[in-house]
Amino acid sequence: MKLYYYPKSRAAISKWMLDESGAKYELVPIDFEKREHKSPEFLKINPSGKLPALVDGEARVFEGAAICMYIAEKYPEANLAPKPGTPERGRYLSLMVYSTSQLEPAMGDKLMKVETLPQRGWTDFETVLNVVEGELGKGPYLFGDWFTAADVMIGSMFIWMRIWGTKTGRPTIDAYVDRLQARPHCMKMG
Repeated sequence: MKLYYYPKSRAAISKWMLDESGAKYELVPIDFEKREHKSPEFLKINPSGKLPALVDGEARVFEGAAICMYIAEKYPEANLAPKPGTPERGRYLSLMVYSTSQLEPAMGDKLMKVETLPQRGWTDFETVLNVVEGELGKGPYLFGDWFTAADVMIGSMFIWMRIWGTKTGRPTIDAYVDRLQARPHCMKMG
């Protein structure tokens, strides 16, 4: 298994997931300055020329949420996702998609001080915070004591926010991020 990787990119999220799963993998460095992510060879792996990208034998997977779901299914012994057919599976899938379809763009708007217009298809950051707080409940993770790939995806967005030099101002979410960052395999930048 190969993870195409630049340490200051979203590939750090996929690396976190691989580390949590206990997978054996190889990091394949991609040099953005040399535009290796736009090379014909790389575009065969990810046609959008972006990271992350994962190759596992004949399988190629791109987009962080897809990679996290793929890894969770490939390594069921790591117990990072509810099994298909279980009641928790629908909520898990929803949170995985929510991380990239709502949380990430709303957070981007907030960090760049851009108004979130309803026609753009995602909600404002305050609503996202309310949703995540509701989903966390009493925690410590999104599924109580059970750490899952949903925590990797949702939590990584708030870790990025800290990298940008800010916290949410919501004690429940900030404490959640503290717990995530205390995990031995948590996403690191650089």
